[in-house]
Amino acid sequence: MTAKARKKFRSRIAEAAYETASGLNRIGLIDARTMREFDAACLTTIEPLTGKQILALRGREGVFARVLNAKPKLVSEWERSETKPSGSSLKLFSIAKAHGHAAIS
Repeated sequence: MTAKARKKFRSRIAEAAYETASGLNRIGLIDARTMREFDAACLTTIEPLTGKQILALRGREGVFARVLNAKPKLVSEWERSETKPSGSSLKLFSIAKAHGHAAIS
């Protein structure tokens, strides 16, 4: 897998299963629908978070603005539900929620 296409997996076993399925997909033995099922089963999912969830995650896991490469004011706005994280910030929160702070730092 190239660095450009790097994915975050739930576990090493999930990564191995996904790599096997990807190979089978490339040679035509697994269809696109089945690969989408593997995506759902193996990859870390991105879920929208409420301000309270972000605050609890930050407190529990120590996810800080510098790790997310965001200004402290923006993180505060997320925690107060004034704005919502999106893109890479939301993905990093999802990874931290699933695997802990060490997975993103």
